[in-house]
Amino acid sequence: MSTPHLPVAIIGGGLGGLTAARVLHVNGIESAIFDLEPGPEARTQGGMLDIHEDNGQKALHAAGLHDDFLKIVHEGGQAMRLLGPDGAVHVSREDDGDGDRPEVDRGDLRDLLLNSLPDGTVHWGRKVTGARPLGEGRHEVTFADGSAVTTDLLIGADGAWSRIRPLLSDARPAYTGISFVETDLYEADTRHPRSAALIGGGFFIALGGERGFLAHRETDGSLHVYAALKADEGWLDTVDFSDDAAAKAAVLARFEGWDEGLRALVADADTVTPRRIHALPVGHRWDRVPGVTLLGDAAHVMSPFAGEGANLAMHDGAELALALAAHPGDTEAALTAYEEALFPRSEASAAESAASLDSMFGTNGLERMIGFFTTGPAGP
Repeated sequence: MSTPHLPVAIIGGGLGGLTAARVLHVNGIESAIFDLEPGPEARTQGGMLDIHEDNGQKALHAAGLHDDFLKIVHEGGQAMRLLGPDGAVHVSREDDGDGDRPEVDRGDLRDLLLNSLPDGTVHWGRKVTGARPLGEGRHEVTFADGSAVTTDLLIGADGAWSRIRPLLSDARPAYTGISFVETDLYEADTRHPRSAALIGGGFFIALGGERGFLAHRETDGSLHVYAALKADEGWLDTVDFSDDAAAKAAVLARFEGWDEGLRALVADADTVTPRRIHALPVGHRWDRVPGVTLLGDAAHVMSPFAGEGANLAMHDGAELALALAAHPGDTEAALTAYEEALFPRSEASAAESAASLDSMFGTNGLERMIGFFTTGPAGP
């Protein structure tokens, strides 16, 4: 059998890859997405995202989906609370409905993008095992199922551990010094009413002593929590996460002396999942290589502490698609224009994320974040 050839192949069906495909489609350019998941319902997408007016929402406008996006916004999700380790509330803001960063469930947003694509655009169960240049800007991609495709334009939208990035860059994400233990508390209003009242209707932060809790109320009524702390890269390996009780005890030992209501976000959790936070170097870039480029975390994975990851991925996808539409028949001119804007944009956000990590998890993290929310980014 001959190897199928495609004009545009996008590796990764996350928000960035889907946005790229959608904006290409709107502009009359068809593409194919290859994703390693076996299907769209393979796992819960979960987690709340605040979609920023200056990038994520711009991408949705370019995709012709902004009106539909507004229909899935989580009302009340822009509320925010900042607490100290003793449970004292230092900042509290209600969602007055006029903020520029409305919250949406990641799964709902993924479905909005996915359902906007022609049937068959996404090829599921295609895990990339390799990619190689064929000359003149063409590439071959091979998959774990033994299949392969060739393409005139290869787009790596496959996340932090991208299999496409090595075609462009030797850089690999490095551990940031922050580890998360992610927990969920289901049916919070009935099963975990104390925690539900503590978190409130939107985003929640508790900080102190180079650690803290970051949480959201989800649209399904659950609470999604990250216990975050400075730790050696190997610390999570010392915890048995197959034993929920042991895992909770290990995490809670790092929050000794904290308010019991805050500790309950771990003690009463229904799930416990470890996550290390990695980032590419601030200012990561590459020389122009014909026929291939990157977007989203594949290009600039950063810590989540500026809330830019999903927004940048969508913005990247839209900007790449618009550049291709603006340069018909000249892919290299399109990629050059896209990357010239991508590099400074991603560098600024990566620097902001790194600075936010240092502020939140430094020795005066609580005080610095109080200053941020009460006097703005120019404050302490």
